[in-house]
Amino acid sequence: MEFVKMHGIGNDYVFVDCFRNEAPSDPSKTSIEISKFHTGIGSDGLILMLPDDEADARMRIFNKDGSEGGMCGNGIRCMGKYLYDSGLVKKDVMKIATGSGVRTLEIFTEKGEAKTVRVDMGKPEIEKDMVEIVFPDGRKAGFTALSLGNPHAMTLDYFPEDDVAFERNGSFAENHPVFPNRANISFCKVNDFTHLTARIWERGSGPTLACGTGACATLAAAVHRGVCSRKAHVSLPGGELFIEWDEKTGCVFMTGPAEISFTGIWRQK
Repeated sequence: MEFVKMHGIGNDYVFVDCFRNEAPSDPSKTSIEISKFHTGIGSDGLILMLPDDEADARMRIFNKDGSEGGMCGNGIRCMGKYLYDSGLVKKDVMKIATGSGVRTLEIFTEKGEAKTVRVDMGKPEIEKDMVEIVFPDGRKAGFTALSLGNPHAMTLDYFPEDDVAFERNGSFAENHPVFPNRANISFCKVNDFTHLTARIWERGSGPTLACGTGACATLAAAVHRGVCSRKAHVSLPGGELFIEWDEKTGCVFMTGPAEISFTGIWRQK
């Protein structure tokens, strides 16, 4: 199976061009195998790039635990770059179908190559405000639960500074009974009205350097809480994304880079 490894500010996926290659017969199993760092390729999951009858292409995303996700912000930017650079979809504006609906991408180029991608991520829906979670160490935090094609929850009450606390409490919150479908968990702190810092525990993948939908959900929840502008930079461990929540359309837009790491051939087991 031919693949290309790509990342958006460190959130990395193995991509398969299913325009030119056959899709893996069991993508869930394949995602689990390739995501392992010592015996696989090492990634946050698998993304299949497929033809589509109603859009320029279709994306299917599988987390490293094999579960299928609806949307991936960093992944869709990478897919847009691949489609543009490979010539499969040579458009400055393209549409990609996802499990959470069709998304529109704007491609910004340098020397003929896609470098930055702006994505219409759709309309966030605030579902619950101030859902309280009590962590095993007794710490309490109130979360804003919302949907952006997949479930998210953001708190301003607690920001884990060390990896041990982040991984323990991120996993605990993801699987908490108050989130029946599990959730992507964002721990956020406000630097100023136009700059947030977040650590995001991804549902089904765990700790990653960045989460595009999570950054969008973080800004939306922060705006809802009245602590942030509708246009702000969100800093993540792998880098920074610029997020805009348009007041007229209600849609959130995410702008950030996409890069190819390497290509190769995966010999399926």
